[in-house]
Amino acid sequence: MHRLTASTAIIALTLTAGLFSPAIAAEEVDLELVLAADGSGSIDDEELRLQREGYARALAHPKVLSAIGSGFLGKIAIAYVEWGGPDSQHTIVDWTVVDGLESAAAFGAKLVAAPRAAVSYNSISNAIVYSQNLIESNDYAGLRRIIDVSADAGNLGGVPLAFAREQALAAGITINGLAISRPGSTRPFRGITLEAHFAQDVVGGPGAFVVTVDETLSFADAVIKKLVLEIASKPHTPPQLGELPVVPLDQPPAR
Repeated sequence: MHRLTASTAIIALTLTAGLFSPAIAAEEVDLELVLAADGSGSIDDEELRLQREGYARALAHPKVLSAIGSGFLGKIAIAYVEWGGPDSQHTIVDWTVVDGLESAAAFGAKLVAAPRAAVSYNSISNAIVYSQNLIESNDYAGLRRIIDVSADAGNLGGVPLAFAREQALAAGITINGLAISRPGSTRPFRGITLEAHFAQDVVGGPGAFVVTVDETLSFADAVIKKLVLEIASKPHTPPQLGELPVVPLDQPPAR
């Protein structure tokens, strides 16, 4: 009879135990959130810096931290993506659990320190596809799942926008929008405003909304209010939009 050495026996026991070990369960969080920010050629280096700093400060803002703490589990999983042309989507900060000031500050520090990556213009549709894949391939199980798209122009190139949107919504992912209008310009896109383009063609899902950055609302303030709405909203409950400059989903914005 052959004898097992001690080391062989340990290996055999380990392999046998592995056959009967349950798969590692995904970590439960209140929200899986992809911030899919415009990093295309229309965003210069200074604007990109301000955009990242705005998100970093907003995530550590007391109102946002309070919204995180008010959830069922008191934590969210968040990733930050910058996108440009159809072949340029980049995870700037990978999935991170944020459950308080320390983790929020750590996420923000990584965000502002990362090098620029996205190039070209302006595939919102491929950004949605990329963000959906990030959500579906991560190690988290959120009560809600959201892709938050910001842009200063409409979709150009990539897969059809309607297809990307439909695939995300079919997977139970809500898409919200941050439309960045330049001062003194309504940024028309193919005969409609950027806000209307977002409302009609980009956002969707339970409680979906568009926030507009313009001369009436700064980028920093918009991000704080938008994050509070996204984080504090309960599953399948539309957020209370209050006085935010939001484009209704069934009609173009008033001008």
